[in-house]
Amino acid sequence: MWTGQASRPTMMKQHKTYYRRHLPHYQPPGAIYHVVFRLAGSLPVKAIEELRQEREQAERLIEQTREEQERNRLFNEHRWIQFEKFDQLLDTSSTGPLWLKQPEIAELVEEALHHRDGTAYDLLAYCIMPNHVHIVIELVGRNAIPTYNDKPLFRILQSLKRHTARKCNSLLKRRGAFWQDESYDHVIRDGAELGRTIWYVLKNAVKAGLVNSWEQWPWTYLKPGLL
Repeated sequence: MWTGQASRPTMMKQHKTYYRRHLPHYQPPGAIYHVVFRLAGSLPVKAIEELRQEREQAERLIEQTREEQERNRLFNEHRWIQFEKFDQLLDTSSTGPLWLKQPEIAELVEEALHHRDGTAYDLLAYCIMPNHVHIVIELVGRNAIPTYNDKPLFRILQSLKRHTARKCNSLLKRRGAFWQDESYDHVIRDGAELGRTIWYVLKNAVKAGLVNSWEQWPWTYLKPGLL
């Protein structure tokens, strides 16, 4: 049973490492991440734009909060609300590709995730959905301590997505973008949050109405011994 304790420290609060592409990202050393990446064209541009406008409006209001601790709490709370809306849009999307629903495509992604386990990251959990993928990973080795110019999570995801895109496109006999360029990533800050996040990932297919229990979904993984 989950104890609510992380196996290793997840971050030092005073150390901050940021980079920006389309969204802000935060990469402290030795972090555990919840990452979501999706198929290209899996959501309408209008839906993404509405989420962006909603986020920016909420952040402007939160910025007016004087007390720093309360401001941080509100930012984290709103970020999770936004993520749940984003995830629900993916689960219920009736447009866009569903290539990951094909077993042979899901197997390629699954193989690539496990191939990097123990070298680039410690793979704690994942769920491969029809149009997106949830993973929970802890960076290991040199990736756990990013240098000033290094963005280890971005580098790992770029390699993973590039490799799987090439393999999947070949199998599908198609060309063009396979993955959406941007990914969602969130630093898991303590053991309690790690437990909640892992359960969220495991139950993703249940929440989407694809199966009755997470064990029934063939593309769900939990590292042995975590529960």
